[in-house]
Amino acid sequence: MGTEFQRRVWEAIGLIPRGRVTTYGEIARFLGRPRAVRAVGTAVGKNPYAPKVPCHRVVRSDGSIGNYSGGEGTTTKIAMLKEEGVEVSKGRIVDFARKLYRFGNQQVTSPSGN
Repeated sequence: MGTEFQRRVWEAIGLIPRGRVTTYGEIARFLGRPRAVRAVGTAVGKNPYAPKVPCHRVVRSDGSIGNYSGGEGTTTKIAMLKEEGVEVSKGRIVDFARKLYRFGNQQVTSPSGN
């Protein structure tokens, strides 16, 4: 299901630990496609595996929560983040710098090795 790029995005999302968030830009850089931020956002929005693949942990680079297409939209996203210990106030992640997950040396699999 999904394109190879979308599957790579969904796999990357699966690496985000509970209680942390990352950004669309961080995922794009991790996948070696730093200019593909919008494509990452599109893939996140089409995630068919939510909440098992926790797309609610992906936020905007300024720490604002962004959109969420599941449940009751951003209300559901905020509730899911709070359940995981991520505080949200006025639509932004509290202590964003400490909650931001940056991918290390993990790799996502891809049939072409990209």
